[in-house]
Amino acid sequence: MLFHFKDKFPQLATYWDKYLKFQKRIEVPAKTVLLEEGKISGNYIFVEKGCVRACFNNNDSDKTFQFFFEKEGLTSFESFVKNTPSLFTIETIEPSVIYLLPKVHFLSLMDELTHEPVMLKLILEVSAERQLHYMHEFLSFIRDTPEQRYQNLLNQRPHIIQRVPQHYIASYLGISTVHLSRIKSKLAKGKLHF
Repeated sequence: MLFHFKDKFPQLATYWDKYLKFQKRIEVPAKTVLLEEGKISGNYIFVEKGCVRACFNNNDSDKTFQFFFEKEGLTSFESFVKNTPSLFTIETIEPSVIYLLPKVHFLSLMDELTHEPVMLKLILEVSAERQLHYMHEFLSFIRDTPEQRYQNLLNQRPHIIQRVPQHYIASYLGISTVHLSRIKSKLAKGKLHF
C-alpha cells in the first residue's frame, strides 16, 4: 500500500518498511466489494495489481464515478476520518491484488510522519494532484458533451478504455451503453466533430 510513497520519498523508507507488517495482502476476483456504501471505512486501500471502481446507488441505478489502477491508494476519506457511513462503494473490476492498512496503523504512521519535514510536501503533492484531477472531472461534466468526455478519456486516460468494461465507462460518462456505442461508432467513422 505504501509502495507508491516509498518510490516518491525514499528517505522515508524506514517508516514504509516498519508498517509493511500491518498491511493485509489479499488476492480477490473481479466484483469484490472492498467497502460497501453505508459502511464505515476502516482501511486504507492500495492497488498493487488490478482495477478498482468507486460507485454509488442512485435510485437503484449503479453510478461509477472513479477508477483506480496499479500503485494508487484510496479509501472513503470522509468515512475513514469521521467514522461516518461511506457515501460510496469500492469494488474491484478485475482480479486484483490489494493491500489493506487498518485505520489504527494508518493513523499511527501519519502521527510518526508529522515529525518529518518532507511530510508536508508529500501531503501537499498528493492532495493537489487529487484535487486537480477531481476539479477537471467536475468541470468536464458541466462543460463537455458526452462525446467530448469520451474523447478526453481516449486522449488522456486510454488505459480506462482498454481495461474497463463498457457499461462502467458509460456509467462514468453519465450515459447509457447504447449512447456509448453510438459515440464509438461515429468516432470510428470519423463523424464526431468538436
